[in-house]
Amino acid sequence: MDYFDLNLDLTEEDVAVREAAHKFAEEVMRPLGIALDRLPAAEVVAPDSPLFDFLKQAYELGYHKAGFPDEFGGLGLSPLQNHILGEELMWGSPGLAGVLLLAAWPYVKLIHTGNQDLIDEFVRPFCACDDASITGAWAVTEPDHGSDTINAGADFWRNPNVKLQLQAHADGDDYVLQGQKSAWVSCGPMATHAMVNVQLDQSQGPAGGGVCMMPLNTPGVSRGQALEKHGVRDLPQGEIFFDEARIPKSWMFVAPDTYGDWVINNLGFGNTAVALFGLGIARSAFEEALSYTRERVQGGKPLIEHHAVQTRIHRMFAQVEAIRAMSRAVWMTNTRVYPPLAEYAYAAKTFCTEAAKDVVDEAVQLHGAAGLTKEYYVEKLWRDVRTMTIADGENSILNRMGGQILNETYPRSSVNRIA
Repeated sequence: MDYFDLNLDLTEEDVAVREAAHKFAEEVMRPLGIALDRLPAAEVVAPDSPLFDFLKQAYELGYHKAGFPDEFGGLGLSPLQNHILGEELMWGSPGLAGVLLLAAWPYVKLIHTGNQDLIDEFVRPFCACDDASITGAWAVTEPDHGSDTINAGADFWRNPNVKLQLQAHADGDDYVLQGQKSAWVSCGPMATHAMVNVQLDQSQGPAGGGVCMMPLNTPGVSRGQALEKHGVRDLPQGEIFFDEARIPKSWMFVAPDTYGDWVINNLGFGNTAVALFGLGIARSAFEEALSYTRERVQGGKPLIEHHAVQTRIHRMFAQVEAIRAMSRAVWMTNTRVYPPLAEYAYAAKTFCTEAAKDVVDEAVQLHGAAGLTKEYYVEKLWRDVRTMTIADGENSILNRMGGQILNETYPRSSVNRIA
């Protein structure tokens, strides 16, 4: 279902981006996301899985590098066009959109470093890839550590008694990694490369962290089984183990002296993107509810003709538009400044995902008992949206981190524009 865009200044190019992305989302992503959701997790990442056909199609369209600068073969999209593209892909399938986002994330972060050697070694081959033979993942979460690994500034952040489960130590010209990441590593079962958070200096606690690039065919790296889970089952997740896995020191692109700032900046971009998931899911749920209430007859007339249902539908509509406005506004700022404004990113992520959860819950309620069956798409959305308030930082922790920033910086007086 199309929607009326409150931005009356969309150009023909903006509309063309939206229409092309919507066609791909509707014809490829939506049906595949539903099909993968119903498969065992191991089959989703099996060599003959249609997941890889989707990735090849997306790469051929250049969607994996859509937001990259022109010099890397990006699509030359404006910040608004990139957001519109994301809106449609998230609408099509939040899980598959997540696969595509994570495939690119390590390479995006390497561009931010400005390290030409790493850019030449990793970023350019990724951008030149058109068959999905190079994909990425971000390995940060651990069996005993989740949102605390990104909770920079918390009381425990510099506690030397807090030991992470993936350690790295220098050995000559190399770093050696020992430990593991948890089953919640998105794209962990099938990525070719990962951006990996490690602990380099335990005496500094979590603040003594670092970040490196790791080809996942490196000797000493192995993976667990794909995770069986409740929601976004079309986004594979799984453990990664490191047993004396070696990388050159040059691949460790973040060290303890800049780790805290890197964590905040990474979340500033990541949370800005996760807000888009909330928008895609909320819009889908609203459209499903509107269609269902137009068709379902109760009390001698379609549900939508009942006063109470009209009230509820309109409230959902308002929430979707509020989510869109918040997500777009923060995206349009955080893609044009550096460092990104973390408090706005946290606000967008927490608001958009919580509001989306409300919209989906109402959509299920309007479907009645039918909303609990796999016959209706809202059942999948109900499971998918529940993950979003936890992904990329649990919402209450992000709100605390945002509150700390506001205490120190509000109101901001200036930003560093990059575009």
